[in-house]
Amino acid sequence: MTFLDKLLEGIEVEWKTVDEIFNVKNGYTPSKKNKEFWTDGTVPWFRMEDIRQNGRILKDSIQHVTKSAVKGQLIPENSLFMSTTATIGEHALVLTPYLTNQQITSFSLKEDYKENIAIKYMFYSFFDFGNWCKENANKNGGLGIIGVKKLKEYKFPIPCPDNPKKSLEIQQKIVDILDKFTELTAELTAELTAELTARKQQYSYYREQLLTFDENEVEWKTLGEVGEVRMCKRILKNQTSDVGDIPFYKIGTFGKEPNAFISEALFEEFKSKYNYPKVGEVLISASGTIGRAVIFDGKDAYFQDSNIVWIENDETQVLNKYLFYFYQIAKWHTAVGGTIQRLYNNDLKKTKIPIPLLEKQERIISILDKFDVLTTSLSEGLPKEIELRQKQYEYYREQLLGFSR
Repeated sequence: MTFLDKLLEGIEVEWKTVDEIFNVKNGYTPSKKNKEFWTDGTVPWFRMEDIRQNGRILKDSIQHVTKSAVKGQLIPENSLFMSTTATIGEHALVLTPYLTNQQITSFSLKEDYKENIAIKYMFYSFFDFGNWCKENANKNGGLGIIGVKKLKEYKFPIPCPDNPKKSLEIQQKIVDILDKFTELTAELTAELTAELTARKQQYSYYREQLLTFDENEVEWKTLGEVGEVRMCKRILKNQTSDVGDIPFYKIGTFGKEPNAFISEALFEEFKSKYNYPKVGEVLISASGTIGRAVIFDGKDAYFQDSNIVWIENDETQVLNKYLFYFYQIAKWHTAVGGTIQRLYNNDLKKTKIPIPLLEKQERIISILDKFDVLTTSLSEGLPKEIELRQKQYEYYREQLLGFSR
């Protein structure tokens, strides 16, 4: 902070509007009927799909058009563009001449400012500009949108306006600091992701080894021999609501956050009359992501019939937790109904499972539990760590660009 204080101490700042600094132009799409415009093109034509993450520096696009399609619409290199509808405020710096579609507005420095303003300085300033655009967008009638007239009102801080050389030096120092933060954040993310990947691979390897047996080493049974397939009573759509007492998990929300609920009265009635999982039993997805397993924790909840099932097994033969780990490597025999894969009850019951002695099951569980804890802690810690670094980066960016108005 001492360095930042010294860098910004006593600096005079002039606030310049978008209209003063930039040539502003909305996107343009060459005629789709003219196939020549879209065949063997070399001019980048950007859509928001090209960004994928806010604040990127781009050299090329997914799609291209020919030079004959440009018709005076070409945006010069080292210009910025921003989404002005839907994902308002997402922006990129483009290092090559380009075009965009109509959802994007481009900003190229006016001639008088090309020598006085570092485009990378403006690139970092666009994060705040983008937030301002979101706040000032017209949100009437569905998708938000911000027009060029409103865009042109935003003001950027230009340090030392009467001394272009010093102004550029300060801008460049700010850019260098933020570039370094961007680089460090990317390196840290890559390192943490590599660590997580390595641990997951290690976990998968040991799980495979621990659950692989010789034919004569264990007793082989089908899941149908181990226990009965159970499912909850069917819940009709008109019996659910967006809010309520008891979460109702459908296949799309299984293992995630619920988006449907049933009344407590209906839950208590169905729980007492029909099949309901016991604490520790392993729920399985029978469609969608086949075989995804969740250990039932006993909290009040209800589950979609036929799509979410469980084996009511005898734990004197096979432990629930052993089943949970086996499900992760099981070779399921699925059927295709329409376009959706399904694991029908008969196929589930035919699935063969190796059953070692209970003592060995407990040892396998103990080892895999430790790997699971490590992998889970990394899986949860990774996004948190990245988020902290991102917040730190955003904090310094705001400090470096947060000149007093």
